[in-house]
Amino acid sequence: MTDTETRTVRGGLAAKGRSKPPKVLRMSVELPLWRALTGYRILTLVYALCLVGLSYQKYEHPLGAAAYMGALTVWMVLTWRRTTSAERCTRHFLLADLGFAVGGILLTPLVDTHARIMDGAPTLPSIWTAGAVLGFAIKGGWRWAAVASSAVAVANLVERQELARDTVHNVVLVWVASVAIGYVVEVARASERTLARALQIEAATRERERLARDIHDSVLQVLAMVQRRGAAIGGEAAELGRMAGEQEVALRTLVAGGLVSPPRAAAATVPHPAGEGAADDAVAAAPAAPAAPAPEPAGDGPCDVRALLAPFAGAGVTFSEPGAPVELPAAAAAELAAAVSAALDNVRVHAGDGARAWILVEDEPRAVIVTVRDDGPGIPEGRLADAEREGRLGVALSIRGRLRDLGGAAQWVSVPGQGTEVELTVPKGTAPEGGRRGKARA
Repeated sequence: MTDTETRTVRGGLAAKGRSKPPKVLRMSVELPLWRALTGYRILTLVYALCLVGLSYQKYEHPLGAAAYMGALTVWMVLTWRRTTSAERCTRHFLLADLGFAVGGILLTPLVDTHARIMDGAPTLPSIWTAGAVLGFAIKGGWRWAAVASSAVAVANLVERQELARDTVHNVVLVWVASVAIGYVVEVARASERTLARALQIEAATRERERLARDIHDSVLQVLAMVQRRGAAIGGEAAELGRMAGEQEVALRTLVAGGLVSPPRAAAATVPHPAGEGAADDAVAAAPAAPAAPAPEPAGDGPCDVRALLAPFAGAGVTFSEPGAPVELPAAAAAELAAAVSAALDNVRVHAGDGARAWILVEDEPRAVIVTVRDDGPGIPEGRLADAEREGRLGVALSIRGRLRDLGGAAQWVSVPGQGTEVELTVPKGTAPEGGRRGKARA
């Protein structure tokens, strides 16, 4: 194994060691509801105090009414923070809060006159009672809300001592509203769990693809090169190459998610068209020279894409660039250069000897577009999808995966017998997910 190959493996493993799994944003649809409930309880307490104050002289026992309202105010002062979150709002608190509401309703006939009650005078807690019921709805869903609202309904009927129309109307309104809110909360919780699970799966999938891309850009490349050179040298080296080929197939199967690659011959294979799967074949007619490594961008600031792509120019590669700097964030520029390197490796391995390639850099107002074109035999229709299913990850990860992580896209245009064109588009102001920087070879 050459020093270059060793550095490639070590660099890929070091990049994996430095990387951190992407964080999944945790959210809560309940927090706004708890805040709204806290505000509702405070406002309705002020409203109930005003009602009692305005009718103070009309009560049969005004001191009793004042004592209850004083106790309710103290209760609110001591417990108002209990309704700011689900963790603080315990079952015991909800039961005590409902007890204050029901107790105030049942206490009303003892401190107010029968005539005022029959005329529809409000109970002592008035609409503050709904806050206790809504706490049950947010905490436990529609079933808890139904039980709490039923307790309030019974207390209201006992206080009024008859099925008056306004009493029935208030009871039904509280019951329907609390049950409806409880049901909405349950649906919101289920949606939140589903969304959180989907975000976790997406984060895990992206991390798995990133690791697979690192493996493809380092370990798989070296194993394929060892197999090719071992077969060419012969003797004991051929056995070493055969073992490297077996390990490459096993590793590729693992990276591809369990899809079994087709049997691979130990002899030379027919080259595939350009763009098919980077240098993913375990054997080839002759060892392919690796791409010229692009320089590492300095710092984390803007980086001129032209400086990273210029080293790819050579006898068989023509590089065309604008006259002004083409800037991208350093990490995004490095990933774009790695994708271009993968596309050029495809040309070298699959387009055949003597094939030429052209790199064109375009600086658009909102994106940077890099086009890699070759004059090889082209790609048969459906070959890219077949290569991805077989575990060849050059296009799927080293090119398309990188551009997707940058928020961009990679498009292939190929006509059999007339070559292949790969268009890489990167929006300006983007950076790879997880902030990973570096280059790799497909």
